[in-house]
Amino acid sequence: MIRNIDKLLKKPSAKKPPVPINQKDSQAFQDVLNDNFTQNVTFFRTIYQNCSDVFFRSFILFGQKKAVIIYIKGLSDIEAVENFVLTPLMQEKPEDASFDILENQLPISQMGKVTLIADCIESIANGNPLLLCDGETFGYSLGFAKWEKRAIDEPVAEGSIRGSREGFTESLDTAASLLRRIIKSPALKMKSLKIGRYTKTNVILAYIEGIAEQSLIDEMTARLNRIEIDGVLESQYIEEMIEDNPYSPFPQIMSTERPDIACANLLEGRAVILVEGTPFCLIAPISFFSLIQSHEDYYQRYMVGTLIRWLRYLFLAISLLLPSLYVALMTFHQEMVPAPLLLSIAASREAVPFPAIVEALLMEISFEALREAGIRMPKQMGSAVSIVGALVIGQAAVQAGLVSAPMVIIVAITGISSFMVPRYVAGIAIRMLRFPIMLLASTLGLLGVMLCVIAIAIHLCTLRSFGMPYLEPLAPLKTRELKDVLWRAPLWMLDTRPHNRMASNVYRQASRQMPGPPKKNQ
Repeated sequence: MIRNIDKLLKKPSAKKPPVPINQKDSQAFQDVLNDNFTQNVTFFRTIYQNCSDVFFRSFILFGQKKAVIIYIKGLSDIEAVENFVLTPLMQEKPEDASFDILENQLPISQMGKVTLIADCIESIANGNPLLLCDGETFGYSLGFAKWEKRAIDEPVAEGSIRGSREGFTESLDTAASLLRRIIKSPALKMKSLKIGRYTKTNVILAYIEGIAEQSLIDEMTARLNRIEIDGVLESQYIEEMIEDNPYSPFPQIMSTERPDIACANLLEGRAVILVEGTPFCLIAPISFFSLIQSHEDYYQRYMVGTLIRWLRYLFLAISLLLPSLYVALMTFHQEMVPAPLLLSIAASREAVPFPAIVEALLMEISFEALREAGIRMPKQMGSAVSIVGALVIGQAAVQAGLVSAPMVIIVAITGISSFMVPRYVAGIAIRMLRFPIMLLASTLGLLGVMLCVIAIAIHLCTLRSFGMPYLEPLAPLKTRELKDVLWRAPLWMLDTRPHNRMASNVYRQASRQMPGPPKKNQ
C-alpha cells in the first residue's frame, strides 16, 4: 500500500490507463480523476483509511448531483466551509446549474481546478478542502486552510538592544510576509519548491532580481531539486544536503530567525531559503567574517561597532588557543613564563596529581557538560544549574586537589570568550577544534599549536560557500571590501555591495554622502 501511494504522489506527465492495485476491494489505481463519482470517493476512502481526522461530507449539489467535500480536521476552516460552500451549494438551483460555474458563484478568493490525484492529495494535506461532484473529471481545491500558529515574537537566540523585535515563525506565509514588509519592491522574487516524499515540506528560495547573480540562483535551485528524502523537519536537513564541504566543522550556510538580517543579506546579493515548520531561514553564500559580524554592528555608531568587532576577533582567538597555550607552556616551555608567575602556578599545582593536559581536558569537558545541561533543562532551572554547578564544581575541584586554580581561571575565560561569537554554529566549531589543538600542544608544545593554526588556515582558504571563497575579501584580497571586515566603516562609506560580481549593479547607494553642516555660499 505504501509503495502504491508513493507512485500516486508522483505527478504523471500524461494520462495513463488504470493499473491494478492490491486492495481488499480491488480498487483500480488511477492517476487522474474520472467521471465515476463512486469510484473516486471509494478510492479516496481507501487512501485515507484508518485516518480518523479525515472527513468526507456528502451532500446533493443544487438538489441534482451527488457531491462530497474532503477535508482534514484541524487544518481547514470548517466554519467557512459551512457558510461559503455547503450553504449556497445545497440550495435548489435551475436545471442548467452545473459544476463548472461554481468559480463564479462561490465567494472564495483562492480556488482552483485539480484533475491529478497527486494534486488532490496535496490540496487536502495543505488544509484546502477538496470538492468532488458526480459526472465531472475534475475537482475544486478550496482555499480554506487554517491552523494554529505561533504569534510573531522577539527571537530568543538572537536578541538585540537596538533594532527590530520581530522574528520568523514556523509559518511559511508569515515568514514570507515579513520579508515583503521590509523589501516592497517587485524585484524580490520567491520560488516555491516542495521537498520530502512524505512531509511535502514547502520551501521558498528568495532573492532580489538584478542584485543576486543568476548563476547562484540556478545552482541553489539545482541543489534543492536533487534532494530526495522522506521528510524535512528543520532547515538543517536542507543545509547538510546543499553545502559545498560536508566534512568541514565550519558552517558554509548561515541561519537566522531575524527578518532584518535576512533582508540585509538579500540586499547584498545573497539568497535566502525559507522552510516551513522552522523559524530559522538559511542564507548563502557566506564568508567566515559573516559569522563574526552582528546585526547590532550597524545599529550603533560605527566607532562602537568597530571596537566590539575587534573584541570579537580577540576573544575568538582566546577561545580557540588559550587552553592549548597554557598546556604547551606548562609542559614544554616553562622558561617563557615570568619567574614570579611560574612560581605562583607551580605552588597551586603542587597538590595536583595530573599533568596539565588531563587537568585541561577534565575542566573543559565538565564546562561543556554544564553548558549543555543548562540549555536542555527548563528555563526556570537552566541558568541556576549552570551557574551553581560551575561555582560549586570549580571550587570543590580546587580544594580537592584535582585541578589547580589557574586552570579554573583559564577555562572560565575560555568559556566567556566563546560566548562572544554571535553565531552559535560558529561557536560550536571553535569548541570542537579546541580539543585536538590541546592534544597536539601536550605532545609537541607550541609547535603543535602552530601546526594546528596553519592547518585551520589552509582549510579555510580552500573552503567555498556556493563557489565563493570562505575568507573573501581577505583571501583573495579585496582592499575595497575590507572596510566592512577589519572594521565597521560609517554607513555613508559603504557604497558598494560586498561579494557582488554583477558589474551592472555594484553600488547600493550614492557616493559623497558624508554628513555635515551645510556649506556657506562663497
